[in-house]
Amino acid sequence: MAEKIKEHKKATLGLSIAIIALITVVVSAATLKFKVDVHAPIVMLAVVIGLIGFFYLKYDYKELEDAAVDSIMAAIPSCMILTLVGMLVGLWMRGGIIPGLIYYGLGILSPKIFPLATVIVCSIISLSTGSSWSTMATVGVAMMGIGNGLGIPPALTAGIVVSGAYFGDKMSPLSDTTNLAPAVAGTDLFQHIRAMCWTTLPTYIIVALITLVLGFNYAGGELDTGKISAIQAIMDAEFWISPLAFVAPAVVIALSAMGKPALPSLYAGIFIAAGFSAAQGTGIGDILNIMQYGYSPTVSADIASAGEDAAALAKIMADNGITVAPKLALEAAKDIVELMERGGLQSMNWTISLIICAFTFGSTMEVCGFLKVMLEAIMKPTKSVGGMVTATLASCFVCDLFLGDQYLSIAMPGRMFKSAFDEKGLHPRMLSRTLEDAGTLVSVLIPWNTCGAYHTGVLGVSTFEYAPYAFLNYLNPIIASLMTFMGIGIFWRGKDGEPVHGGKTRPENLK
Repeated sequence: MAEKIKEHKKATLGLSIAIIALITVVVSAATLKFKVDVHAPIVMLAVVIGLIGFFYLKYDYKELEDAAVDSIMAAIPSCMILTLVGMLVGLWMRGGIIPGLIYYGLGILSPKIFPLATVIVCSIISLSTGSSWSTMATVGVAMMGIGNGLGIPPALTAGIVVSGAYFGDKMSPLSDTTNLAPAVAGTDLFQHIRAMCWTTLPTYIIVALITLVLGFNYAGGELDTGKISAIQAIMDAEFWISPLAFVAPAVVIALSAMGKPALPSLYAGIFIAAGFSAAQGTGIGDILNIMQYGYSPTVSADIASAGEDAAALAKIMADNGITVAPKLALEAAKDIVELMERGGLQSMNWTISLIICAFTFGSTMEVCGFLKVMLEAIMKPTKSVGGMVTATLASCFVCDLFLGDQYLSIAMPGRMFKSAFDEKGLHPRMLSRTLEDAGTLVSVLIPWNTCGAYHTGVLGVSTFEYAPYAFLNYLNPIIASLMTFMGIGIFWRGKDGEPVHGGKTRPENLK
């Protein structure tokens, strides 16, 4: 006798909306009220949704488990990349590569072009570290002080800092969101970054022109670069600073531009960084230890730990040839520790565990049919590629608005729209790009989002005040939508799975 096929109940739109409401309440309460990470809440939500699927929709436990396992397996390549990124960041710190980029980036500051220079410097530092939060808490705070001295409104400076920091974070292969988006969409890290260039670089050029014009209003001021000079002096004592620092990122970028896979490209960056670290006197054991646990600064940490002990502080500075004012040295040292104490395989565990939790949650929503029902409702009036991209951008914004977390604003719309992009014949890089164009950038414009709340606290300017000047963050989604409607920067899935650049409709030879 043939085995009877178990029939499932179909998820309804009403039930799906109720589930979304539950998710919104739980995640918002957990992250905003109780200040906990999003991992545990979404795992518990996955359990609740799984129970609904089991008891009400009549899904077998095996179906739910297999969906979660398959989803996690699809995320393994991204987890491998994140592991290498952790190793890479630690060695790039110790080898003086990231410090060198920051050192030379800070050197371009000028009162005549301060707003533009601020965007560029914050971009360089976020690109180098993969973290807008660290950039904001260190160099961003310093820029706020310099801008105030030049008579620039704090809201304007804060908005410009946010634009630069989030450009770097969005485009950096070291960023967790930049790795999460292609993992959700099912594409390669460097394919994702190359796709983002189509929408992000034009926006960045527009932002650069806006800030250049704005800078003319404050060209007569005097630039107080005391803290910046202190940061450079301590870095000079901590690392071997050389223009050769640009070699490692140049190699990784070149390999990416040549279409090489992410893993070998990152391995190349690691081996180069290991050579730079050895040149700075680091032994093999220490190099391996940094790859595992990350890099901790020595000189700057010693200065920071000296605190108000003037004699100890003076001795440390004299031993290392640092000739800046003790107060500035202490402030700069704390900033350097904040920027440089990072990297290592262990540092990626938070993000890797988040990916596993998010994919488990997403697979449960998907297999129970909740995502499909909501997608059908959203896509019913949407016929064009431009409409679908705009709907995805809007969904990311809504998730940022109601869930209060940028990671979920990438993961949930990504799982929801993946099948629609596939059915349309679009390459997954289109989805991954769209997720970051809104999910990553919009989060900082919402006061109750974790990103908005953090940056308000760090910069001392309310979200509503700096939001109008965070040009990149709200212009990028708009430009992404307009470009797609115009048929610019659209990538279709080729017969071999590779991206094929085309217009509004899928090329005939691919149908």
